[in-house]
Amino acid sequence: MISKNQLKLLRALGQKKQRKAQGLFLVQGEKNVLELANSDLKTKHIFATADFLAAYHDELNRFECLQATEDELTKVSTLVSNNAAIAVVEIPDTKVPKAEGVIIGLDGVCDPGNLGTIIRVADWYGIKHIVASRDCADPYNPKTISATMGSFGRVTVTQLDLPEYLEQSELPIYGAFLQGASVHKTSFSGQGILLMGSESHGIREAAAQFVTDKITIPLFGGAESLNVAMATGIILDNMRRQQAYSEA
Repeated sequence: MISKNQLKLLRALGQKKQRKAQGLFLVQGEKNVLELANSDLKTKHIFATADFLAAYHDELNRFECLQATEDELTKVSTLVSNNAAIAVVEIPDTKVPKAEGVIIGLDGVCDPGNLGTIIRVADWYGIKHIVASRDCADPYNPKTISATMGSFGRVTVTQLDLPEYLEQSELPIYGAFLQGASVHKTSFSGQGILLMGSESHGIREAAAQFVTDKITIPLFGGAESLNVAMATGIILDNMRRQQAYSEA
């Protein structure tokens, strides 16, 4: 059973202010909670149904697990329904990533679902680090975590002064614009920062001034724009494909 104090904490962690104050965030649902077993993140508690605890006893034996009913989990979850588990996890200390490999930069991407999907896409393409402007969506928002589908434990998101970070970087900076060189014709370096802006504003001037290569995804139809997460995936695929050919 979830106590009143635990109930209060779980509900509070749905709010950014409380996550920051407590240094904790929520991980919800069967898949995401199970990902914690293979993660270096520090898990404080896992609340789960008897069936979930019995089915995954070996995976969860190093955690403090408390049994809860489906009704209790649904009441404290931000998901429409939660018939498995919810975990309370410490927000990790993230460091500014070293200027190596491929890094994703996000300028003003405010939708947590988009951020979560970008984290998932980054994980698919082996990208370990994302740097984001301070006004981007909270990487520990429950909607962000849910949208990562478990990738939150393998990709770090550091929120910082993005223009300052870009100014100091010695890596090439590939900025996605409506007008730019086609990604099909761009010669990508094996290292660099892929800079993406929001769908409504694109990359803002404060960050755009440091872009070394303006790139675009060629348009073949009549769509006005692409979802930022989808566009990120398309560009990363072109970058990785070109890298694979060069190494072959």
